[in-house]
Amino acid sequence: MLRKFWGLLCFLALSLVMGCGTGSGPVTATPDEVQELAVAIAALSPEVDPEEAYRAAKISFEHSRELAIQYEITDPPLVHNSKVNMGIKPRGLCYHWAQDMEKRLKAERFETLDLHRAIANARNPFRIEHSTAIISAKGADMYDGIVLDPWRLGGQLFWDELRDDTRYKWVPREVVMDQKRKLRAQEY
Repeated sequence: MLRKFWGLLCFLALSLVMGCGTGSGPVTATPDEVQELAVAIAALSPEVDPEEAYRAAKISFEHSRELAIQYEITDPPLVHNSKVNMGIKPRGLCYHWAQDMEKRLKAERFETLDLHRAIANARNPFRIEHSTAIISAKGADMYDGIVLDPWRLGGQLFWDELRDDTRYKWVPREVVMDQKRKLRAQEY
């Protein structure tokens, strides 16, 4: 009971701080936006098939929109997170977006592209942990890829080259998960 009270109190405080405005919600990308991302994906390597780059870009925008509808996005990301954590909304935490984006893109079985997962702020007590999906050229390191993050703008796809995404310090998901397992093992 006390936990629900604190959750509600945090939600109300967050709403006051952030305002009760809506998040971006479902947004349909323009052909120019899709083409711009497709060009960026194709530019990752001369080995990237331009058709695959275009398909990945189109799916990234379309799937972000589909997920915003499925997750019932009506608020900014942190307010929506509070609603998910309180059981008011079904999904929509950043790791849900990353997981679902990765799953959808992997279903395409790209031959010239790879997908990665990354986490930021895992060891930063002052910032919330954040997950994302990253697309790269086949065989390339995630640090040479493009961040695909629909959570950040509340359902509207944010993308940028990972090295240019200075808002977050991305670490491979498997590294973060390994660190967490080691910390848990030390606690016992």
